[in-house]
Amino acid sequence: MKAAPIHAAFVKRGIAHEIIHTGQHYDDAMSKVFFDELGMPRPAVYLGVGSGSHAVQTANVMIGLEKVFLERQPRLVNVVGDVNSTVAAALVATKLHIPVAHTEAGLRSRDWAMPEEVNRIVTDAISDLLLTPSPDGDENLLAEGKPRKSIVCVGNCMIDTLRMNLPRAQAVDVLTKYGLKANNYAVLTLHRPSNVDDPVTFGRIAAALLDVQARLPIVFPVHPRTRARMADSDVGARFAAAPNLKMVDPLGYVEFLSLTSRAKLVLTDSGGLQEETTALGIPCLTLRGSTERPITETEGTNTVVGTDPDRIRAESNKAIDGQGKQGRVPALWDGKASERIVDAVMAFLAEREAAAPKATS
Repeated sequence: MKAAPIHAAFVKRGIAHEIIHTGQHYDDAMSKVFFDELGMPRPAVYLGVGSGSHAVQTANVMIGLEKVFLERQPRLVNVVGDVNSTVAAALVATKLHIPVAHTEAGLRSRDWAMPEEVNRIVTDAISDLLLTPSPDGDENLLAEGKPRKSIVCVGNCMIDTLRMNLPRAQAVDVLTKYGLKANNYAVLTLHRPSNVDDPVTFGRIAAALLDVQARLPIVFPVHPRTRARMADSDVGARFAAAPNLKMVDPLGYVEFLSLTSRAKLVLTDSGGLQEETTALGIPCLTLRGSTERPITETEGTNTVVGTDPDRIRAESNKAIDGQGKQGRVPALWDGKASERIVDAVMAFLAEREAAAPKATS
């Protein structure tokens, strides 16, 4: 969702570029469908690294990308987000003296137990151009000693994709498919290891969700990781027995946006949904102890509730009773972030190449 509008902006400007798919997200329902729905071309390179521990996955991406970068010699590598592929690509490019631009730079949760936080901090430390989605990202980077000239606040490219696809999504009749009424259901996503791998934590969250579904139907697209963990505990059986909790397979981007854009409430441990619900004006409860997107709390519709069942119940009840958090859309979340990203990248390259020593004959 972040790469698609950047690709489109490069195409619009006639700038040659290639998309590399590492294969970290390899399930068709979690990856290929997004390429198809968002109009992205086949990746120029598909590494197919698949699953594995953080070390194995990061190492395999690095091994694959080193060969690709040596062969193609890009002028710049643009890495996006905070996954293992992001930090792996940044490390390889930096060691090959290829400039790195980091889209979605500067986000911080202050929670070192999150693998993504490590990825974010390492990637930003070695990137040459830091493209932030909001002013708090600028502040974090400046506090860490990054030079002001390397930081450009471009806005949120996730919102570019949302705005571009919202009319198409709202034309999809997802409500009939799941027997729902607009503004009368919740959407749940849950996949983080800290939530689903620990049976005690997963059980506490499940207890609260079972109470919420008694008041408001919940639609739950189940991540493959979460489905596996549910099979290992009693949560799967408890959820299956709940009359108003609909467990469904993962959805494509357009169908999922159709679902979330009409919801009364979203409960999630995802980062992107905190941003999308803020753009949509829908109350969001984040089932984590912290957020790397604090602007969704200070300006948007997000409330970080952690995994405390009482807090989840209380904040859910507020939303169900029409007292959910109201907010506003942050500045530069205007659907034009990808255009500003291309502007920043091309300005960076022009300055860098103008300053490079000229070869003598």
